[in-house]
Amino acid sequence: MRPQFSVVTSLYVRATQFFASIAVCLLAAVIGSAFTMPAIPTWYATLLKPALNPPAWVFGPVWTVLYILMGIALYLVWSRGWSQKNVQVAMTIFAVQLVLNVLWSYLFFGLQSPFFALIEIVLLWIAIFMTIGAFYRVSVPAALLLLPYLLWVSFAAYLTYGIYILNP
Repeated sequence: MRPQFSVVTSLYVRATQFFASIAVCLLAAVIGSAFTMPAIPTWYATLLKPALNPPAWVFGPVWTVLYILMGIALYLVWSRGWSQKNVQVAMTIFAVQLVLNVLWSYLFFGLQSPFFALIEIVLLWIAIFMTIGAFYRVSVPAALLLLPYLLWVSFAAYLTYGIYILNP
């Protein structure tokens, strides 16, 4: 009977890690949206936007998918075992980039400062790149799951720069 107990315990731990990983990322989304949502119909609506700016409705679904992919990637790394040094490093870098992700929303929408958000998004991009590298050393699929995020943040950097330039 002991082997069955350990299998059930292992499944429980893995399921908990999976849902916790996604929940942490979605919590970052909720915190960021607390700064974003009030500013969209007011301040953001008044800004001049660059030519490739997508309609506002695109951002919510794209970010939701990205946060879920981030959560799955985090789970793939965490499930390799917290006791491994490369897992600890990867998850620490991930945590830094997640904080930077929320900070961008605060700077851009909360403080209404495209300039500071532009500086910050460069730091965010570097942190995502570092996260991908650290995840790659633990789990190649986890690293690959973060590539759409890096591409979207690259596009967001273009939008942030365009808004900064167009709205002196």
